[in-house]
Amino acid sequence: MATVLLVEDDPAARQGLELALRRLGYEVRPAESGEAALRDFPDAAADVVVLDVMLPGLDGFEVCRQLRRRGDIPVIMLTARGDDLDIVGGLEAGADDYVVKPVEPRVLDARIRAVIRRTAGAGSPAETYGELMIDRGSLIVRRDGQDVSLTPTELRLLLVLSGSPRQVFSRVQLLDLVWEHDYLGDSRLVDACVQRLRAKIETDTSEPRYIQTVRGFGYRFGPV
Repeated sequence: MATVLLVEDDPAARQGLELALRRLGYEVRPAESGEAALRDFPDAAADVVVLDVMLPGLDGFEVCRQLRRRGDIPVIMLTARGDDLDIVGGLEAGADDYVVKPVEPRVLDARIRAVIRRTAGAGSPAETYGELMIDRGSLIVRRDGQDVSLTPTELRLLLVLSGSPRQVFSRVQLLDLVWEHDYLGDSRLVDACVQRLRAKIETDTSEPRYIQTVRGFGYRFGPV
């Protein structure tokens, strides 16, 4: 049973989502504010965080950034419908995915299951590309011999791209393979994740060696 840390300040919304998630089989740890979530997080082991953007005090963006500094737990942001600032801000803060309000429990359930599945490895031997090492069996990535801390989504994106070196993947393909979204998914998820991944594995993000942009088409891994 997966555990969800649910951060939502509106009591009715929080209780409604908590009830829906419990009915779907999740264990839910509710928090009424960002401060409460950060305070309780060390003692509230969770598999995924569902985090509202509009919170009193620390907003969802800052909470996401602080969670990211602590570890790699998946974060799904709850955003206002049609508010691009919420979406872009959440992705830049390090969110793995987002769901717009009003929240449909079945959609949230699908996103939670998808983000948790991204930690699944392929069990194949380690691969080395210059100073970058990818161990698909243990899900370890190292650069220059140092472990690289990746979120589940960043890791899944790297595994997908590196699994077929030089193959060009469109954003739509990556949404399907990494986020398990259909064609209605948002390509900004892909671009934001690529930027974060490059910052962690590339020596020079202005001239990426591993995750390369193919203008007008998408992204590919290599040549290296």
